[in-house]
Amino acid sequence: MAGVRALQPNCIFCKIASDSSTTTILHSDDKIVAFQDIRPSAFRHYLVIPKAHISTVNDLQKTAEDYSLVNHMLEAGRTLLSRDAPQCQYRFGFHRPPFNSVNHLHLHCFALPYTPRWKYIKYMSLGPLGFIEADKLIEKIKPST
Repeated sequence: MAGVRALQPNCIFCKIASDSSTTTILHSDDKIVAFQDIRPSAFRHYLVIPKAHISTVNDLQKTAEDYSLVNHMLEAGRTLLSRDAPQCQYRFGFHRPPFNSVNHLHLHCFALPYTPRWKYIKYMSLGPLGFIEADKLIEKIKPST
């Protein structure tokens, strides 16, 4: 398992994951926490984070553990959006360095449309940079059989 996995005292998402903030939690279990983005870019914009501190998508490995974690994050995001915005189109993905805003892995879960509409630019894929769709990341870290 690459990257730091222990909670980091100066990481805002670690504080949220350890319930040391005033953030309203939409979902929490032993592996992940979900909450609303403080600067939403869509009709609904949730973040799903691991409780363990994983800095970025670059720290994920082709292991059963990381593969299972990202799948679990995506499933939680889908469940929340289908509950809160059942008639919308959804989009799920991660920013890659250097475009990640917080160095703690977080899945963006959108119920579209983007608000304002120009916000889609922030979530464009730029080849090996920018935004990576959750399904593509899952495929990338799928363990070899």
